[in-house]
Amino acid sequence: PWRHGGWARTDGDRHGDISFGQKTSHVYREHIELPFFQRHLKGKSGAPAPEAWVFETGTNTWRREAKWPPADAKRATLFFQQGGKLGTAAPTGSDGDDAYPSDPNKPVPYRGRPGDRIDADYMSDDQRFAARRPDVLVYSTGDLDADVTLTGPIEASLWVSTTGTDADFVVKVIDVWPADAPDPEPNPTNVQLAGYQQLVRAEVMRGRFRSSFERPEPFKPNEPALVKLRLPDVCHTFRTGHRIMVQVQSSWFPLVDRNPQTFVDIHKATEADFRAATHRVFRTKERPSSLEVMLQRGALPSGK
Repeated sequence: PWRHGGWARTDGDRHGDISFGQKTSHVYREHIELPFFQRHLKGKSGAPAPEAWVFETGTNTWRREAKWPPADAKRATLFFQQGGKLGTAAPTGSDGDDAYPSDPNKPVPYRGRPGDRIDADYMSDDQRFAARRPDVLVYSTGDLDADVTLTGPIEASLWVSTTGTDADFVVKVIDVWPADAPDPEPNPTNVQLAGYQQLVRAEVMRGRFRSSFERPEPFKPNEPALVKLRLPDVCHTFRTGHRIMVQVQSSWFPLVDRNPQTFVDIHKATEADFRAATHRVFRTKERPSSLEVMLQRGALPSGK
């Protein structure tokens, strides 16, 4: 299969505000797709395709992988820590959580710029608008001392509670650019790349399906529960001086329909069923919320 580290391929060298440095879809069509069809449909000779062609965002380079995930990628865990930190050091205390409000009548939008249609540019869009909201939790490493490459699946494990009986949980992995990052030239959209929070991966889990998609179940108000969700596979390098950020929120509108946060048939929900709630994400020794990644190059900071 062909995998793109930054979600979407583009006919130009830019996707939204972010440049990939080359016309990725042209390379795909001419050097990957065409030889495949020539070999299998027309019988032309040629080397068989690797297990995966990968475009590594961050470094903006194509890679051939004999195995997916790559054999040299090792599992590593980033834990949510006190004070909005993110690192490999697991929490040791028995008391620690972060609470945030969630109002289905004021959902977190999928991008900061309003529009009348869903624009695919959101896949690498700036998330600073979300980080400033009170209904979004933010965890971040410090500035990286060297390049860090994540290659393969990402799985989030959230220990949560809610004052309601249902909730969505959205996890976003973000590349935070340095404060001295120069703006592109030319710069027709006047984007400011200094401090840019580039979306790399994101996924949502509707909490009622946390244990089974066949047998949905409500949350018990204020009772901790484990919610796991797998994000799309990634191949991305966080460059030296950048930071790795995770944002957690409970709406992503209109990419995801609003959850009333009460355990009802959403298709039949009335206005009264849509209720504000308070959610908590735990970060204790007994209930450590975390992100499991595949680390291929570099070292993840401890956060302590």
